[in-house]
Amino acid sequence: MSEIRNIVRIAGFDLDGTKPIWYALTGIKGVGMNLARMLAKVIADKYNLSINDPLGKLPEEADAFIEDVVRNPVKYGIPRWAVNDQKDWWTGEDKHLVGTDLETHLMAVKKRLLEIRSWRGLRLARGLKVRGQRTKSHPRKNKISVVGRKKR
Repeated sequence: MSEIRNIVRIAGFDLDGTKPIWYALTGIKGVGMNLARMLAKVIADKYNLSINDPLGKLPEEADAFIEDVVRNPVKYGIPRWAVNDQKDWWTGEDKHLVGTDLETHLMAVKKRLLEIRSWRGLRLARGLKVRGQRTKSHPRKNKISVVGRKKR
């Protein structure tokens, strides 16, 4: 561990090696701040570092281990509630998806919900809020406002 690597490639993402381990892991799509801290704790314990040490301080051999921890966090003692695909609809497993796997899975879920004509699927297809939020004023993203229009 002589020099700090500036760029570390993990799970198809180039991460900044000068940032702390926990913060650098948030650069992976599908890993948020909370999960990143848990993952960093597992990684830092294995290599006798702090979670605030730079990611580039880890040896290159650690990249495969880090990727495995990111893809299978439950295997390393991360709680089940922290993964982003608990009790998968098709397999029933607890999985954590990152990158393009996450995007494809979300598209498949939206397609399934739309095919069964569920309320949530119909709202997702129209780009509306799904979880009971109000939509009168706030969430107007490039949509025509019906509220302030005059009737002719």
